[in-house]
Amino acid sequence: MQLGMIGLGRMGGNIVRRLMKAGHEAVVYDRSAEAVAGLAGEGAQASGGLEDLLSKLHAPRTAWVMLPAGGPTEEAVTRLGELLSSGDTIIDGGNSFYKDDIRRSAALRERGIHYLDVGTSGGVWGLERGYCMMIGGDRGAVDRLDPIFKALAPGIGEVERTPGRDGRDPRAEQGYIHAGPSGAGHFVKMIHNGIEYGMMQAFAEGFDILRGANGAELPAEQRLDLNLADVAEVWRRGSVVSSWLLDLTATALAADPKLDGFGGVVEDSGEGRWTINAAIEEAVPATVLSAALYARFRSRQEASFADKVLSAMRKGFGGHQEPKAR
Repeated sequence: MQLGMIGLGRMGGNIVRRLMKAGHEAVVYDRSAEAVAGLAGEGAQASGGLEDLLSKLHAPRTAWVMLPAGGPTEEAVTRLGELLSSGDTIIDGGNSFYKDDIRRSAALRERGIHYLDVGTSGGVWGLERGYCMMIGGDRGAVDRLDPIFKALAPGIGEVERTPGRDGRDPRAEQGYIHAGPSGAGHFVKMIHNGIEYGMMQAFAEGFDILRGANGAELPAEQRLDLNLADVAEVWRRGSVVSSWLLDLTATALAADPKLDGFGGVVEDSGEGRWTINAAIEEAVPATVLSAALYARFRSRQEASFADKVLSAMRKGFGGHQEPKAR
């Protein structure tokens, strides 16, 4: 199939690369001419702007927006809505707020333009590992673009199949789902990221406690000088808490046991706040997720070793570079 990609950052560029490896065609645009030229050298078709990109797509056209949530995405979707025709599709693969998706979809539907919100997880490793995708929007548009999503998804791989799934949507086992109508994809991804905050915080606090076991405030006979890199490594192998986040932590500790390369200031990208707001609207208690978000706020005032662990995980899965201090 053919796809237009707008935004060639950490994930957009690798999405294009994975699609081309699977035999699909890509027309690309980014404000960075260097980024466009780089992908053109790998086989993508370059374009100099939205109008130029759309002119190179065959009908029905599909334009994927992979830009920061908020103003940049809103501006791109609005302009694409003015340029596209009935039957064309806009995909927002960033981390937009799901209520914005519902609003945009309703406005575009009046012109016959399909809008899909695709919550995309995989970070900088997606090119190799594939992307987990949670898709919201019209089923017809989702089904038409299935070859794109299937190429990007990780596939079953070596993950054991879940018992009792016979007769259910097989796409979930491949790593992507049609979550529901417009907004559903980004809503599911939003909660995914909120849960991610909680899991990361649990690991961070646990390793901080392990590190503190050799603290001067403890009686000498109770002090334990633990090798955190080895603890992380052994937990990776057969333990109940084994996970990709633990893999990233083990890698960071092996390279920098004291995590001196991290300042401990931990940013939040918005989805954690939106998750807590959704919990408030639904009157659902979310004590762990709330505490994890507030811990990030606190890190900007006085960072701890736990905060350095969080920073190490964020750099590992998303390439995030935290500021050293505020």
